[in-house]
Amino acid sequence: MKKTYKCKLIQKKELCSGIYDFTVEAREIAETAEIGQFLHIQCGGNTFLRRPISICDTGDTTVRFAFQVKGEGTKELARHKVGDIIDIMGPLGHGFDVRPGEDVVVIGGGIGVFPLLKIARKTDSKVFLGFRTKDLVTMEGEFRAASDHVVICTDDGSYGYNGFAVAAMGEYLTEHRPQLICCCGPTPMLKVVKQIAEHMDIPCQLSLEQRMGCGIGACLTCVCETKNEGMAKYQQVCTCGPVFDSKEVVL
Repeated sequence: MKKTYKCKLIQKKELCSGIYDFTVEAREIAETAEIGQFLHIQCGGNTFLRRPISICDTGDTTVRFAFQVKGEGTKELARHKVGDIIDIMGPLGHGFDVRPGEDVVVIGGGIGVFPLLKIARKTDSKVFLGFRTKDLVTMEGEFRAASDHVVICTDDGSYGYNGFAVAAMGEYLTEHRPQLICCCGPTPMLKVVKQIAEHMDIPCQLSLEQRMGCGIGACLTCVCETKNEGMAKYQQVCTCGPVFDSKEVVL
């Protein structure tokens, strides 16, 4: 059983409307967290179930996570103030497998960009980030500090590349072949990235978004379809993921 920790909120920012960036004191989590793992957070108020939120960054004694207000749970979480104590379970799940200096294409969409920051810092990364519109662009400066190749894409063309991040990545891949593609974002993005990577025979890792109940494998809320030696089966995203090899997962 994973431990829960009472973590003090030491920094809170609203990155854009409805998207919050929290940093908490959590030495035990920071010391063991891997890129792509997640936290299971007690949001407070009248919400019972915890909410799974990806780890964005870690320091020596701190853990940073960002989230979008979508329902009652995240609404309650967003009401916390600096100095409040938040009940957090983690780190949980299976993260990205990347090596320092590896040539990696990093692609994310919306709130899926947050867990990709540490990959960009650790590897020789080429970054493609997609947002619906200019007002929702977040963490651009941090990604540019981590990588010398960052393409910001907006669906409506209001900022940066006019179009989807997968289109910008596709253009890049016509002349470059990375060692690995890492992706986190909405399911339609994951599907296209998976198709491109498999068509070009480029190793690819996908971080899935999935509803979760317990977060520790005790329930079957978060199962997804995967392939094992050609046979379809179901695995729990909370324990076997959220990061899967693109050839393993069925989307």
